[in-house]
Amino acid sequence: MEGVGEYDVAKMLLVVPHPYKKKDADEYIKKVIKRWGQKIKNDYTFFIELKSEKKIIGAIGIHRIDNFSQTGTTGSWINKKYWRNGYMTEAKIAVNDFAFNKLKLRRLNSVVFSDNKASNATQLNMGYKLEGMQRKSEKSRASGKIHGANIYGLLKEDWKKARRKLI
Repeated sequence: MEGVGEYDVAKMLLVVPHPYKKKDADEYIKKVIKRWGQKIKNDYTFFIELKSEKKIIGAIGIHRIDNFSQTGTTGSWINKKYWRNGYMTEAKIAVNDFAFNKLKLRRLNSVVFSDNKASNATQLNMGYKLEGMQRKSEKSRASGKIHGANIYGLLKEDWKKARRKLI
């Protein structure tokens, strides 16, 4: 899981420690495998593979899925070496399609540290609408810093419009 341990990546994530040890990666991978094996799924994590190098460069997921309300929350990270290459956009397109078409969700939520310029820009580029901000609400495990959080929402009908512009 090269990259998640980079401080510049970890400091913008809620639960990733720094330093990130092999033990942390092993526990995370075991947790993901366990979730995939559950009969009733409320969490899907996908690893982002750079096929040309046959390696994992990030992860993206849909978490806290509520089938009754037809909602879920997205989260993601990507190795710093691969920032600004379009890989996250490609992964988000696939995950949004999966959420809305396969899982039949009607809405996706996303919470982003307010000072994470790249992630905020990505949300807007994907068609998410900024719906609010929580002041000093999130604490990064890696840095110990308290961040404001921008709250985004993406409705299925908005995704259909945004997707046309991205493809």
